[in-house]
This record gives sequence, C-alpha cells and structure tokens, in this order.
Amino acid sequence: MIYGIGDLHLDYSKEKPMDIFGDKWINHEDKIFNSWKVLVKEKDLVLLPGDISWALQLEEAYYDLERIDQLPGTKIITKGNHDYWWSGQKKMRELDLKTIKFLQNNSYIYDDIGIFGSRGWTPEDVEGFDNHDNKIFNRELHRLELSLSSIKKELDKKIVMLHYPPFNLDLTPNGFVDLMEEYNVDICIYGHLHAEGHRFAVEGELQGIQFYCVSSDYIDFKLKRII
Repeated sequence: MIYGIGDLHLDYSKEKPMDIFGDKWINHEDKIFNSWKVLVKEKDLVLLPGDISWALQLEEAYYDLERIDQLPGTKIITKGNHDYWWSGQKKMRELDLKTIKFLQNNSYIYDDIGIFGSRGWTPEDVEGFDNHDNKIFNRELHRLELSLSSIKKELDKKIVMLHYPPFNLDLTPNGFVDLMEEYNVDICIYGHLHAEGHRFAVEGELQGIQFYCVSSDYIDFKLKRII
C-alpha cells in the first residue's frame, strides 16, 4: 500500500499549538499517529509532501523526524513552505534515520513505482506575484523536471509529490501539471491548503493525471490510501 498525508505541523516543543486554527486541530498529532498505526504496515510506503515540523533548525527537527521514523512503513518527505529546518541532502542523511528518505532533485522506486517531487510554489495569478516569485516558481519547476528525468527505466506508475497545489487560483492547471503530463505522470498528491483554503482543492483526473489533496485537515488527519 502507498499512503499520503501532508502538513503534519509537528511541534515537539509544544510552543506552536495548531488548535489556534480551530477546534478541528485539537490533538491533531494524536489523530495522525493513531490513524498511521492502524493503517500502515512495515512494508508500506507513506508520502509526506511538506510542512512536517515547525522546527527552525535541523537539530530541532530531529525530534519530530525521529517520531516519524519510529512509525511503521518507509517514508518519503518533500519540503514545505514552513520546513525552515530543511538542509542539504548530506546533512539530512547524517541524521541516520532508518525509514525516512528526503526527496529533492532526486527520485525513488517502490515496487516498480517511481516517486518524484518538489516543493512547488504559489500560483502566478496570486495578487502580488512578482519577479522573485517567478524565479522560485521556475526553480521548483526545474527541480521537478530533474526529479522526473532521473529515472530512465520503464515504470508501472509515476507518482509526484508537491507541497503547493499545481493549480491557479481559478483552479486551472499551471505549468507543473503540463510538465507532469509531458512525463506521463499517473498520480499527483499535494497539500498546503487549510480551512477556507480547501475551496482551492482540485481532485480527480485532469490531463490524464489523478490528483489528491492530502493536507492533514482536509483528510480529517487520517492517512489517504493512494495505491
């Protein structure tokens, strides 16, 4: 099985309680971990598309990452806009986490299924989108292409993990969807959307790709089965 859930927003320090965003977030960590332990077996894969920990430094994030490491399954993590702790691959590998893999400019194969991804970025039709945003948008698009082009062999399926939705505010697909279509991606999961932002979620099949929003509050803090 392959599961997905984004936006865990873990905080080992307990200094950033998420229930300030509504009662739905009360004890959200317990809800996620309980769902995880019920559903996930050791042979399963869990995709975590960003906003994993509120920590600012990698050393602090280790405590939250270690909690994930101890849960069942293999985990693949991409960067979210709040993952300020994210460092180079070398430093993150040196944490010596047993079941976690970090995805940036690279890819992984699980049971002949390719896992690709990048952070993504805010859409171009957002008010205030400027040259700086445009540079980041294109950089993330390039990172996704590096990821998608890193496996040459034939695969049963291709799954892309993004943090930001690959859609404009008017819910039309943006350049990330076009790139995924070019590389014959089968499934895309994304997060980032919370509360009122859920109205910008797009799911279902579009341009031959199946889309799932897996923001933790969007899926009621229960892991979403992808395959």
